[in-house]
Amino acid sequence: MEDRLDLISGLPFEILRRILSLLPLEEAVRTSTLSTVWKNFWTPFQVDMDFDTNPITNHEDCKKVIQVIGTIVRSYYDCPEVWKLCLNFPESKKDLIVLATKGAENEVHFEFSKRERTSGKFKLKLEQTCQGFSNNPTKKASFSILKTLHLRSVSHLAKDLVSALFSNCRLLESLKIEKCVGLESLDIEAGNCLQSLVVLDCPDIVDLTVSAPILKSFSYQGVLPQIHLVNTLNLVNVVLYLKDGLGNNEFDCEEILLLLTSLKEIEILTISGWLLEWLCSAGVIFRCLRFQFNKLKELRWIDSLINRAKRDSLACFLNIAPILERLFIKIERANSSVPCPYFHQYWHEPHLWMDFATVESNTSQLDHLKVVTFLGFSIKEDQLLLMELLLKKASMLNSMSVTLPTNRIWRVVKVSLHDQQKQASSNHKNQIAVLSPTKDFFFGFTEEIYRGHCSTNA
Repeated sequence: MEDRLDLISGLPFEILRRILSLLPLEEAVRTSTLSTVWKNFWTPFQVDMDFDTNPITNHEDCKKVIQVIGTIVRSYYDCPEVWKLCLNFPESKKDLIVLATKGAENEVHFEFSKRERTSGKFKLKLEQTCQGFSNNPTKKASFSILKTLHLRSVSHLAKDLVSALFSNCRLLESLKIEKCVGLESLDIEAGNCLQSLVVLDCPDIVDLTVSAPILKSFSYQGVLPQIHLVNTLNLVNVVLYLKDGLGNNEFDCEEILLLLTSLKEIEILTISGWLLEWLCSAGVIFRCLRFQFNKLKELRWIDSLINRAKRDSLACFLNIAPILERLFIKIERANSSVPCPYFHQYWHEPHLWMDFATVESNTSQLDHLKVVTFLGFSIKEDQLLLMELLLKKASMLNSMSVTLPTNRIWRVVKVSLHDQQKQASSNHKNQIAVLSPTKDFFFGFTEEIYRGHCSTNA
C-alpha cells in the first residue's frame, strides 16, 4: 500500500499559520504530532532573564518580565506559538522556567516549573485593577486584550509575578488555575468580565475566596478547603468535585452551610456525595434550613459507591430542590472512599437510621423530575432502593437509564408483578427483570440498541 501524500504539510508557512489560528489552542497543539513541519511551529523561542531577587518581588523585575511576556501577546496576533522564559536567580541557585503558549482568540497558557523540586508554602492574591504599573506598562504588555488565561504549577517563586500579570488582564473572561503545589490561600477579586473560573488539584489549599460579580461558572476539584464566594450572584453552574476528601483540612459544618447558602440561586450543581452524607451525620436537617435551591434544575451526584447512608442523604437533599428536572448519579469506583467520621450530635435527619419506609415517607414528591441517569451502576440493594424511591416520588419521570461500567446502556421501567408474569415467557435476550428489594414490583431493564458512552456525561 502506497503512502498517501501529505499535501497540507507542503503548504506555505504563512498558510499553515493561518490554519492554526482558526483552531482552539488545545486542538492546535495536537498538530505537533502530525509531522516535523507541524512540530516546528511549537518549538519554544527561548529568552533568558537574570534577577538579583528571589522570589520576584522587586517592582522593576515584575515590570521587566511582564513587558517580555507581553511581546508574546502582541507578536503574530492571531497565531499560536510557544515561548520558554528562563528566569535565573544566581544568588539562590534557583531557576524558574515558564512555558508560555499563546493561542488565537486572546488565549495564553503559562506553565511554571523549576529545577528544584522543593516548594515553599505561599498565598496568592489575584486582583484586577484599573491601574497597572507606573508609566502605563499595560499599553506595552497588551494584557488588557487577554480573554482566557491558564496558570499551571505556580510556585512561591512566581506568586508576585502572577499577581502583577493578573492585574493587567482587565478583559479576562476565563481563568483556570491548576496543580499549584504549596498554594495555601487563593484570593481572587475580579472585575466585570470574568465569567468562568476553574481551580484544579492544588493539594495544599486551605482557603479559597472569590469575588466576581458576573461569574457564571465555578468549578473546583481537589481537597475540601474553606470556600468563600462573595458577590457572585450570577452563578449558574457550580462543580464541587471533592475527590481527595479533606486533605489536611478540618470539616466545618457551618462553613459548608454558608457555602451552600451562597449557591442557592444556581441552576446546575455537581457535588461529591460524601459531603452531603457528612452534613446529615453532623446534624443538618436539610428541610429545616432557611433556604432552598429554588432554581436548581440539574443535580450531578458523584461518589465511589452508594450505601445506605449516602442513599438516604441524597434523599434528604432532594427535599430542598423543589423544581429539579434532571438527576445524574455517577459511581467512580476508581476513587477512594471518604469514610464519614463519628459526630456527637443526635438531632440530625431522623430517618438516617430507620427503615426504608421511613425514608420514603420523609422524602418530598419530585413533581418536576423528568430524567434520571445512573452511571457506573451495579445491581445492589441500596442502589435498587434508591431507584425505587425515585420511581415512586417522580410522578412526571420520562426516562430512567443505567450505564454499566462496560458502557452498556439499559432503560429502566417499573413492571408490576402481574405484567412480569405475562412477559416471562417471551424471554427476550436484551431484557431482564429484577425484583425490587421491597418485593412490590420488578425493575424492567431493556438494553438500548446502540453501544457507547452515555450521551450525558456526569
